[in-house]
Order: sequence, then C-alpha cells, then structure tokens
Amino acid sequence: MKYIKILPVIASSMLLFTACDDNLMEWEKDPEHGAVTGAELPLALVEKISRYEPLKNYSDFILGNGIGADLYMSDAAYRKIVNENFDEVTPGYAMKHGAMVNAKGEINFATMDAFIAETKKAGLTVFGHTLVWHSNQNASYLNGIIAPTVIPGSSGTNILDVAGLKSGAFTNWSRNNQGQGITVVDNAGLVANSKAVQLISSASSTNYWDLQLASPTVTVVSGHSYEVSFYIKSDKAGKGRISFSGLTNGYPWINWDGTGAAEAFVTSSQWKQVKFKLNASDFAVGSNSLKLNFDLGPLPNVTYLIDVNTLAVVDLDAATGPVNLISNGTFNSGITGWSKANGAADALSAAPAANAYEGSGAMKVVNATSTPTEQWRTQIQTTFTSALTAGKSYTISYMIRSEANGSVRCSSTPSSLASYQGDQTTTTTWKQIEWKITAKGGETGFGFDLGGAAGTYYIDNVLVTDGSSSGSGPTAPITIEKTDAEKSKIIGDAMTDWISKMMTHYKTSVFAWDVVNEPMKEDGTLRTGNEGETAADHFSWAKYLGKDFAVTAFKLARQYGNPSDKLFINDYNLESRLDKCDGLIEYVKYIESKGAQIDGIGTQMHIGLTTNKDQIVQMFQKLAASGKLIKISELDVRLGTNAPTVAQQASQAEMYQFVIDSYKKYIPKAQQYGVTIWGVSDNAKEHEFWLPDESPNLWDANYVRKHAYKGTADGLAGKDVSLGFSGELVKP
Repeated sequence: MKYIKILPVIASSMLLFTACDDNLMEWEKDPEHGAVTGAELPLALVEKISRYEPLKNYSDFILGNGIGADLYMSDAAYRKIVNENFDEVTPGYAMKHGAMVNAKGEINFATMDAFIAETKKAGLTVFGHTLVWHSNQNASYLNGIIAPTVIPGSSGTNILDVAGLKSGAFTNWSRNNQGQGITVVDNAGLVANSKAVQLISSASSTNYWDLQLASPTVTVVSGHSYEVSFYIKSDKAGKGRISFSGLTNGYPWINWDGTGAAEAFVTSSQWKQVKFKLNASDFAVGSNSLKLNFDLGPLPNVTYLIDVNTLAVVDLDAATGPVNLISNGTFNSGITGWSKANGAADALSAAPAANAYEGSGAMKVVNATSTPTEQWRTQIQTTFTSALTAGKSYTISYMIRSEANGSVRCSSTPSSLASYQGDQTTTTTWKQIEWKITAKGGETGFGFDLGGAAGTYYIDNVLVTDGSSSGSGPTAPITIEKTDAEKSKIIGDAMTDWISKMMTHYKTSVFAWDVVNEPMKEDGTLRTGNEGETAADHFSWAKYLGKDFAVTAFKLARQYGNPSDKLFINDYNLESRLDKCDGLIEYVKYIESKGAQIDGIGTQMHIGLTTNKDQIVQMFQKLAASGKLIKISELDVRLGTNAPTVAQQASQAEMYQFVIDSYKKYIPKAQQYGVTIWGVSDNAKEHEFWLPDESPNLWDANYVRKHAYKGTADGLAGKDVSLGFSGELVKP
C-alpha cells in the first residue's frame, strides 16, 4: 500500500474556507441539497474520522449502547456497528414488563433469550432494563388483577327463604349442631353492609354433621331442575358438603373437583362460589320438597362465612325473567342465531365454558386490525324475535371482556334504520354494558361492531328487553371493589412474581440491572402514582405499594439474583434539575435505610446543545459525593432537526466530548461504571417512537460516522486521537 498527501477538496460550490483548521471551516447548506451526511463533511475531517478505531478501544470503563433488540437481530449493518464499538448493550424496550408479560401475567422469555444468545456470540454483555417503571408496563393486566370482582347473580328468582338469616333470628332455619357457634354477623358479607352466617367448628369436630345448618323446606315442582348457589370463605383451609332431604340420594357427590369423586368442596380465605344443579331425575319419586343441610364439621377450629345475599335456590324451569327479544343470548348451546356480517373468515366462533362469564359457553370474536373510525369492519349480528315498535324504549345489555384493552359498540339493523351506541371500552375483566334506545320502528336486529380495536373478545348473557317480564328473572351481577389492602397485596405479589422470575431466568446471563427507573418528579419529590399520566401502558407501582415500592424491588432483585450483580436506580433531567438530583440521592439513602442495597445511580442525560454545562458539572459532583457507582445510562445529544448543518454537527461532537470529559474528571475512577450511548444512528428506523425527525446519534442515517463519533472517541481517550495521524491518505 502507498500513501499520498491529502489535498484540500472543494465538496460543494457553497463551501468557503476561512482557516486551515477543518473544525472551523464555514460552509452553508444548499437548501435544494437535503441533509448533510458524513460523506459531505470536509475531506480532512472525514479522513480523520474514518481512521479512528472502534469506540470501545478508547475506553477504560464499560461502553454501552441502548439498542432496539429487533433491529439488532434483523439488520446486519446495525448489528456490525454495535458489535464492533461497544462492550455492553441495553435493550430499549424488549426487556420491559409491557413487552414480556402477556394478558394472563405470563412472561415470554423467547425474544430476549434469542437476543442474549446472539449478543453473547459477539462478546457483548446485556444490561437489564428495566424491572420497575411506571411506563411500558402491561397496564391492562396489572389493572385487571385489581379491578372490581363481578359476581354473577342467581339464574332466576330465589325461592329459598333467607328472611330468617337476614333478621338474625334463624326463623325456619335449624342449627342442628352448632360447634362453637352459628350466628349472623353484620358487615361480614361480600359487599359493604351485607350480612353473613358465621359457623365455627369445635376443637373436636371430625364429622361433617358436627357443624350443621339446615334450611327451610323448599317447595319443588315435579319434573323441574334446580340451581343451588352461595358464596363461602373460611379463616383457614376448610371443607364442607351439602346433604339433602327430598332427593333419591341424600348425600350425592357433586362434581366439586371436576372428577365427580370428591364428597367435599374446599374453602379458603378468599370468597368462593359454590354452584351446582339438581336435575329433575335426582328427586325422589313423588317428592315435592327440598331441604339443604350445610355440613361444615370435618375440620376442627375453622370459622366459615356464608354470604346471605347470594344464598339461593332457583327453579331453572320456571317461566321467570325478562322477556328476551333474541333467541340465544347465553351461548350455552353454541352460537346459533348469530352470524358474521363483516370481518375475517375466522372472526366468529363459539367459546367454551372456560371463557364464559357463566354457563357452558360464550361467543368469541376476533378482530385482526384496529380501524377506530370504521367499527363495522368486524360486525356480528342477530335478529329480534319481532320487529321493534316506533317510540318504544328498549334496553340491550351484555357481558364482555377482551384479552387486551379494546372497544365495542352496538348498532341496530337494517342500516336504513340504524342507531349507534357510543364506543365502549373493554378490558380483561368481565364488564356489563347497557345500551338504551328509543326505536325508530321496524328494526329487525342488532349487532356488535368490534372493528375499532384489534383483539379477541368474549361476549355472554346478551339480553334485549322492552321491560316486560314473565317473572322476576335472574338477579343482577354484584360488583365488589377491592380494598386498598387487597390491592396492595395483589400488586405486591405481582411485583414479586415478575422480579423473581426475571432475576432467576437471567441469573447466568445478566449481571447488571436498572431495578427502579424514573421514581422522582421534577421537583425532587417521589412520584406517588397520582401524577395524571393517561398512556395505555402506564401503571404506577408506587400508587399501590407506597414509598417503599423501591425498597421491595431492590430486596427482591438481590434475593433472586447474584450477590455480585450491580443494581441501579435511574432517572432523567438530573443535569437540568439539580433539585431532582438531590431528591434521587436522598431516596437512595432512604431505600438503604430500610435494609436494601443499591450499587449505582444512573443519569440518563438526554440533552441538547443548550444544556447548561455548569449544571452538568454540578450534577456529577453531587452524584460522586453519593459514593455509589455512577453510570451515564442513556446519553444522546439532540439537535432539533434531522438535517443538521456542519456547524451543528461540530457543536454536537463538542457536547459529547464535554460530557465524557466531565464524567471522567468529576466521577472518581472507582465509581465509574461506564457510559451508555442511547441509539446507534439517525436512521428513521431507530426514531419511529424515540425522537422522530431528529439527529442525536454518532452515525448518520446511512450508518456513516458523524463528527460526534470523533468527539466521543476523543472524550473516551482523553485527547484528540487524530493528532497522532500522519495526515496522509491510504491508497491501494
């Protein structure tokens, strides 16, 4: 190979030289030319930048890169830059709760496992990002598990006399064996201010009948079937059975465990519905009555509560309930009577009992594409038993849930007479929705319009009524709000499940983590969860677990990870809000005062050219005084444009160098964990969701090194690396 002298080259007719220092050259951008790329910088500077070694060769601490896991796996050029220049990678989204946890709370490790395997091949380590944050959560799942519980009502009119229980006098009820007592307790039922029967077994209780409450006699109709249902819980693990008078077999083994082989149902500290059917063939020949015995005596010293309001016997063959103007609203025998008017071929199907609100089935609808203004694109319809009457009021009600947050509306048919319900939100929790309409006259049916939001929907208990009734009908569902204590317990368990499984799964492959991300408000006080964020993926752990949410998170990470793992707390704007920096440091002290251990503090540093440099220095000084490892965790320097001038690129390079110089100067070497550059290039693929129409990175949109690459390398090296270059161009 030979070398030739580099001669000045005029890159454009607009380029004007005023000095021999290429960093001081003035040049203008032709407005018809477009963005200035690395290839159009003055040749001397381009040559200098091209001769630099990979960035990590200049660093004596960990040099990281915040990347898109999908781009790393799919884009060879992107992957090559990352592999050559960095020691560590931080997946920007793919490792977060929202990306890994599904609607059932299950963690899908497949994507991250493949990513980590690929980075290992390149000799890269992975920084875990992030365990506990308020954004990028599967908020639908987390909100779903603390949503109100909807308790199905009985299937019809209750023919069991519970007045004696409501009064507490036990009129017509018999306490045959009382154990340590059978009483009625106020405010102990399912809902506020409701009653429950309390039954306490004795210390010597061993037989089912040692604690027995007998119901009044219920008159039954020959040939009819009956449903018995109630809610029960106990202070510890318990069990019980129902014995009968009036049946051929007074001790039938109800199918409590799914096999038909268990004589008893089990109870726990959570309310549980016991619900079963007595078929007409179960009754003794000639029997016209039924009596229930609640036998709860097989275990000693157990306290049971039976909710009075939900204790019911229903004649399933009685002509009761509101008149339903559609023929199949329960889907217990399939989806006969319902058809797809619009949507994919597989949009409509029957769902099994496991996906039903109650009963043996539900209707399942799958909408593949979100089209918010064209809800009719997935449309499921049925017909009324008779056309609607003009001016008359009707109510359409239904139960619905979706596997993720969704949207539904109803519309009447035909289209010439259509009325439209407003869009209704759906979640993973069953929800009852009502739509009241005044008929135009002649409507022949209605449908569910589900094209607004992609997802899988389950619909049950559809009722269309004009208010007429052949009896009192089914009782309404009961909605039970969880207490604050219950919500804290549930969310605490969810955090334990998430962190324990992540730390255990990646115990041999990830050794540094952002455990808690962005806990502080701008004024340096702790976020409480009441800051008003409305994003669909927003969920505040602090709202339910309080100030100690981070204490719990760090303790869990330490418990399930490795003792030597480096655990960080991370936040942004610490350089522009020094009060926030102070607040974060004080919160670290608080967390450690509660027995947790924090290894490091991350400062994100998403900055611009006008960021105050004095405050950057003060931030590093404050962080250094904490004694913790300090990491610049998400460094980028935005310019406010995706078409920067040469002068802007030079200023950007100077800012990158200043930040790294200051980090090395003010953070003691023993506390320098490292620097992570956030993003690779200015390519639009990287900026679809983060800083669109920007140019904050070290490579331009064509993966060519920018001036910022030189500034970063010089900062890492602690000198102008290019001063050692010969100034001659290598030529083949």
